[in-house]
Amino acid sequence: MSLRISDVRVVVTCPGRNYVFVKIVTTEPGLYGVGDATLNGRELAVATALEEHVKPLLIGKDPDRIEDIWQETFRGTYWRGGPVLMTALAGVDMALWDIKGKRAGMPLYSLLGGRTRQSALAYTHVGGTDPEQVEDHVREAMGKGFRVVRAQVAVPGATGTYGVGGRSEAASARWESPDGGAMPLVEGNWEPDAYLRVVPRLFEHLRTSLGDEIALLHDVHERLNPIQAARLAKELEPFHLMFLEDPLRPEHKESFRVVRRASTTPLAMGELFHSKYECLPLITEQLIDYIRCDVAHIGGITEARKIAALAEPFQVLTAWHGPGDVGPPTHAANVHLDCAIPNFGVQEMVFFPEAVPEVCPGAPEYRDGYLWPSEKPGLGVDLDEEAAAKYPYRRGYLPVVRRADGSVHDW
Repeated sequence: MSLRISDVRVVVTCPGRNYVFVKIVTTEPGLYGVGDATLNGRELAVATALEEHVKPLLIGKDPDRIEDIWQETFRGTYWRGGPVLMTALAGVDMALWDIKGKRAGMPLYSLLGGRTRQSALAYTHVGGTDPEQVEDHVREAMGKGFRVVRAQVAVPGATGTYGVGGRSEAASARWESPDGGAMPLVEGNWEPDAYLRVVPRLFEHLRTSLGDEIALLHDVHERLNPIQAARLAKELEPFHLMFLEDPLRPEHKESFRVVRRASTTPLAMGELFHSKYECLPLITEQLIDYIRCDVAHIGGITEARKIAALAEPFQVLTAWHGPGDVGPPTHAANVHLDCAIPNFGVQEMVFFPEAVPEVCPGAPEYRDGYLWPSEKPGLGVDLDEEAAAKYPYRRGYLPVVRRADGSVHDW
């Protein structure tokens, strides 16, 4: 009998923060694949979709037919797409590619056409309460070998708001409640005027203090309207950012024309997209310079390689999303893709809490500013289900941010 999928195990665990892992078991003893289906703040929705809807469709299927399984899972729902279903599909897709690599005895990058580079240029996150403290943290990152750093600074009056409270990369990578229980719903506040004043001052200070050798990034986190984003991009022009990340909400793709006309600051977008169709107008009109999709939220490796191929002739580079709220399988998939595709740009990364590699070992190795893919067959990751059981799920939500008048704003 030919190889078949015999089981799909969905593992929800919280070794520092919540993750959803997928383990696809085959009829060949010892042959299985591991994937990542983590959607921060909506983990149980994805786990339920996998357990109740996707798993029954996969049992008995040939795991070699990755594209066919992808198409059936995506199109068979009729009401296709959305972050929950695409994250569930991504977990399955990664696990199937992992199985294929193990059967072939090859690392994933070899199955994708082989290396176009030895390793992937990486960037880390730093923050601070003022430009001087941010400078200190950038220098610390440079001391660890980083050549590219994303810099954020505290905004006067802003609280509970991602990336503008001065938190460092290490702090933002953790998801913890003080008593080990459920995370409370956090409310923060944010005003654009204060933000638009402090960010150009930050990069003026960094360029004056650090010179031009270090590449710098900044994340807006989709909080600005088109005119505000255009103003910021224009004011940051003299400081030569590698890119300005997510300046607009994902619903407002046509508004990138306004920002593009105002400035030559390179733009990056895509971490909230969940299909190639959302990327198309930004790529084909060359309204962005970096596409930043999250491989765990766009249907996995199968969709990511298509997005990279679409971007290549339009001179758009990849910068796959790589935060702490996706697990080692996604980070491994990122770097295998980075090393295989021709239009790679830069790779976001984090250092995981100590408990994560106990549960899911095999994240890419960081060395002197670069990430290196595993040479093991497949993704190079594994899943210890017994270790995962030691860290039960803890309910948690992303913060809600409000303006001074009490209205809800983007976090």
